[in-house]
Amino acid sequence: MVTKKELKKIYVLDTSVILFDHDVIRNFKEHDVALPITVLEELDHFKVGNDTINYQAREFIRFIDKLSKENILTDWLNINGPEFGRFKVIMHGKPIKDAEIVFDEKKADHRILNAALSIKEEEPGYKVILVTKDINLRLKAKSLNLFAEDYETGKIKNLDKLYTGNSKILKIKESVMEQLFSHGFVPYKLITKEMPLANHYFILQNDKKSLLAYFNKKSGLIKRIDKISAHGIKPRNAEQVFAMDAVLNPEISLVTIQGVAGTGKTLIALAAALEQKSNYVQIFLARPIVALGNKDIGYLPGDIKSKINPYMEPLWDNLKFIQSQWKERDKEFHRITDMVNSEKIVVTPLAYIRGRSLSNIIFIVDDNTSVIIDINI
Repeated sequence: MVTKKELKKIYVLDTSVILFDHDVIRNFKEHDVALPITVLEELDHFKVGNDTINYQAREFIRFIDKLSKENILTDWLNINGPEFGRFKVIMHGKPIKDAEIVFDEKKADHRILNAALSIKEEEPGYKVILVTKDINLRLKAKSLNLFAEDYETGKIKNLDKLYTGNSKILKIKESVMEQLFSHGFVPYKLITKEMPLANHYFILQNDKKSLLAYFNKKSGLIKRIDKISAHGIKPRNAEQVFAMDAVLNPEISLVTIQGVAGTGKTLIALAAALEQKSNYVQIFLARPIVALGNKDIGYLPGDIKSKINPYMEPLWDNLKFIQSQWKERDKEFHRITDMVNSEKIVVTPLAYIRGRSLSNIIFIVDDNTSVIIDINI
């Protein structure tokens, strides 16, 4: 543990950091944290609304209110315990190097810079660091000889090391490949020495053959999987085959799919869900509404349906594409239309799910880069 004598850093927080993580103060451990009064003023403008940033602002304000009941916020306070760092609010200051004069403009960002510069002058024994998600503010801080950095907590580092759910193994023995083709499964020890994670997928190859497989933890077997279609949608690569197999597998109740836009995540999830429609009461397809600016969709004209439909269009597009696999006179074409009309298929904003009691459904949560499929919740 760093002692008081060794404590040499003061982190000054920008508004953008609070709106990213309301619990940010607790994440600097032994280091001190200072908050410009300007940040509290800005947070007041964000506390009303239903977006994530509004929630972050409200939670942080509640925390500060609780802290202020027994303390003076302009004094250093121990908030994480006596062995950890301290916290205080910095009032407006006029440092020797005034950011408002340097940049010839009076604005909130420059008052935040002045607060950081002021505490740097007041605490010469500490390294003062401005923490902000605003890259331009970081550049301005550095031009004033002030340390600045991004708030890294919550970011995924070493993305290439993130678990992908599948792996490729080369040079598989011919006898093992033959057994997989003839019997459809082999003990996992014939493929890998260590037990794989449950439902891990494999691309298995040797000089002559290649096949796809997955690990069933209950049986301890690696089983061959075949490329299958669902509701007219055929997977085009190994990753799509894996995703389709996972959603259709009754032993897997939760599936997450991640990838860049256009890789077929929503399409495969929806097609696989429709393939199992007879087993469930409903299919819920939801996505978060991200409005431009700090305005709730209530500001938009029209009824609720006309307000949310533009946000839901990508989901309808996938459903229409699946329906287009049949001709209009086909039963399956009309069956999908009937499912929508009878609300067997429900397309809705994610926020509207809060408080609902749902059972025996397939729930698909769609985002730009990921899809979560919760089956039989």
